Amino acid sequence: MLVDSHCHLDFPDFAEELDEVVERARKAGVARMVTICTKITEFERVRGIAERYDDIYCTVGIHPHEADSQPETDAARLVAAAQHPKVVGIGESGLDYFYEHSGRLAQQRSFRAHIKAARQTGLPLVVHTRDADADTVAILREEHAEGVFPGLIHCFSSSRELAEKSIELGLYISLSGIVTFKKAVELQETVRALPLDRLLVETDSPYLAPIPHRGKRNEPAFVAHTAKMVAELKGISMAEVEKATTENFARLFKKVEMPSAQAA
Repeated sequence: MLVDSHCHLDFPDFAEELDEVVERARKAGVARMVTICTKITEFERVRGIAERYDDIYCTVGIHPHEADSQPETDAARLVAAAQHPKVVGIGESGLDYFYEHSGRLAQQRSFRAHIKAARQTGLPLVVHTRDADADTVAILREEHAEGVFPGLIHCFSSSRELAEKSIELGLYISLSGIVTFKKAVELQETVRALPLDRLLVETDSPYLAPIPHRGKRNEPAFVAHTAKMVAELKGISMAEVEKATTENFARLFKKVEMPSAQAA
């Protein structure tokens, strides 16, 4: 049994065949999927997908790319939206200094609002960070000092140092198809060193399809390839990775109703 902890099923890439995409995921052993909100103005559409399928849940939040273009959103609005039974996380939010589609101050304000909402709800914060390790860690530490909150670094592709500092703060690390790429040697070495009880797997679909599907549209069924690579890197069986990452997911996303065999 696998879980895709981060996908974007509301994106246009899936509009014409969402039922088929979900069915392929089920056949690949993916028991739960979390479709991630990137724009607060489109939250209802994201939530609608979670309402449509028993095995799909969602988050509420604003991607750092959208911090300037979306209505400035405080923690109270996020907390209110998170009362819905299918909303199981806050985000994705964070910092992206690679593209800087939004100003850094706007990203930071939005990030702190999401952290506050995660603290108030107890729901995990889904963190996006790219080329912003120092500020990401600084904000996480500052906010952690104000009160603990659960969370994960999604689509992890940064330094081992960021991973270890995040784990010290109680966060989990979620791995995407990037870990299967031949040039991702540093990331693969980091994964070997990280504790298995802090790892999740995801697709970030429709992006970042793993080998052997690289260059194609990604989808939740392909999370199995990422899990297989983690098993190879750790020198353990695929079954062990499936069990560990699913149990980790259940511990973090406590609001998700897991199949009885994996309830935690």
